[in-house]
Amino acid sequence: MRHASLSSPADAGKLHAWRTIATLLPYLWHYRWRVALAMAALIAAKMAGVGLPMLFKAMIDGFSEPDRLLTLPVLLLVLYGSVRLAGSLFTELREILFARVTQRAVRHIALEVFRHLHSLSLRFHLERQTGGVSRDIERGSKAIASLIGYTLYSILPTLVEVGLVLGVLFVAYDFGFVAITLVSLVSYIVFTIVVSNWRIHIRRAVNDTDSAANSRAVDSLLNYETVKYFNNEHFEAARYDEQMAHWEDAATRSQTTLSMLNIGQQTIIALGVTAMMWRAAQGVVDGRMTLGDLVLVNAFLLQLYIPLNFLGVVYREIRQALTDIERMFNLLSAHREIADAPDARELPPGQLQVNFARVEFAYEAARPILRNVDFTIAPGRTLAVVGHSGAGKSTLARLLFRFYDVTGGAILINGIDLRRLKQSSLRAAIGIVPQDTVLFNDNIFYNIQYGRPEATRDEVFAAARAAQLHEFIESLPQKYETRVGERGLKLSGGEKQRVAIARALLKNPPILVFDEATSALDSHTEKAIQGQLELAARGRTTLVIAHRLSTVMNADDILVMQEGHVVERGTHAALLAVGGVYAGMWAIQQQESNASPG
Repeated sequence: MRHASLSSPADAGKLHAWRTIATLLPYLWHYRWRVALAMAALIAAKMAGVGLPMLFKAMIDGFSEPDRLLTLPVLLLVLYGSVRLAGSLFTELREILFARVTQRAVRHIALEVFRHLHSLSLRFHLERQTGGVSRDIERGSKAIASLIGYTLYSILPTLVEVGLVLGVLFVAYDFGFVAITLVSLVSYIVFTIVVSNWRIHIRRAVNDTDSAANSRAVDSLLNYETVKYFNNEHFEAARYDEQMAHWEDAATRSQTTLSMLNIGQQTIIALGVTAMMWRAAQGVVDGRMTLGDLVLVNAFLLQLYIPLNFLGVVYREIRQALTDIERMFNLLSAHREIADAPDARELPPGQLQVNFARVEFAYEAARPILRNVDFTIAPGRTLAVVGHSGAGKSTLARLLFRFYDVTGGAILINGIDLRRLKQSSLRAAIGIVPQDTVLFNDNIFYNIQYGRPEATRDEVFAAARAAQLHEFIESLPQKYETRVGERGLKLSGGEKQRVAIARALLKNPPILVFDEATSALDSHTEKAIQGQLELAARGRTTLVIAHRLSTVMNADDILVMQEGHVVERGTHAALLAVGGVYAGMWAIQQQESNASPG
């Protein structure tokens, strides 16, 4: 269930109560019969609640008249107990009926945000701070539950009760009681809304400083080793404390203004209660009202002002919940830079040909990365791309995977523009071993099986053997159950890279991309894996991005890139014979290899 219109760029910073409730309505509508029954139970509970003071009045009047039979008050007492029990039962029935509705709405919206974040481009995730995003989702999910709960469990019951009480006061007594009650209610609500709206920017400041502090803490902990390398623990603590100081100031202002709001609310309630009791006492003295009437009015006041006092707290909580939801819903409004075309199609099965047709690309308009890149990888063939750092090699893999769209030209698979293909179909056909491998904080088996979650244990073991990883895993105390730590920090660079290779091999795709796949391996391990990679590439369309030229000697074709251009192309032997850029790189790497002790 998609709700792409949750927030538009024009009002991304202004999320209003009615708009938020309207967003939640489709989730509630799915359980409309439960909602209807819950509302019926709510009204029945409130009718029982309003009936209690009226029964209590009848009992008091009955006991105050000596000539009345004792049985009448006793029957009223039994009825009083029954009505009180019925009110509690209807209240709990409402809770039971609505519990799943609330939790399901929270679940669906949180899932929608999670899916949307995964649908956003790599550019979005490179610019966002993970800690802040996770905190926004956490607070927003809790706030949705609070918003639904407060609206349907507090505001609606209170409004129903207020309506019933005003009706009884108007019918049974003079309009003065209704006027005092209405003036008190309106004054209380207006005061609460005005002050709470004034406080909302303070709450936003608390959220902003809290997210900033959390982001700084997460960023520092993710870079734990870098902090240690430079002995910067005190520097990191000072930066974190700086953010926490901003949070402390904002939180203090929030609490201070909250106390001011409470004082004003209690003053309005006190004045209203005093006026109501004065009028009721005057009626008893004048003989227009009985002691039972005085008890009835007092009971109504307690029933009305206690939830009304809580209504003030509820309103503040709703305003704060809306602020929290605003940040999460703004994630949903983030533009999907890469989206499937309405008529996007599935990638056809079988061998695939990849064609970069005069491709232009720039992460930023002022800094072009690729310029007129043109090449073809025939089905079942291997093409290698080499060049110095910054030449644009890894960008080719990102574009092929459609993390970004080209700014000029096109990338075609079997003659079909990537932009006309479904992203899921495209990415299912490509297996990639990235230059910088990041693993899940789980065990080794999970991280390999992630390449194809439905794979059997034997298939996972076979992929690990193909990546020259099985023997290493078997030597560990917990073998495949060994946990790799946050981002795989418990493994060496070479071990992480071999896990990534095993994962790609397990996926068994028709297109393989090796983006510096052996860059973190020593020469011995590299040679051992190289044969397996070449074996895995047989029959597949393979793109190899490499810095070490020794890993691409057997490629069917080699492209040499320089500053975003393809400057040379050919086989290893042909490029050496030309004596150009490739030959120069080869000579330098051979000298380095001969000079190294290993």
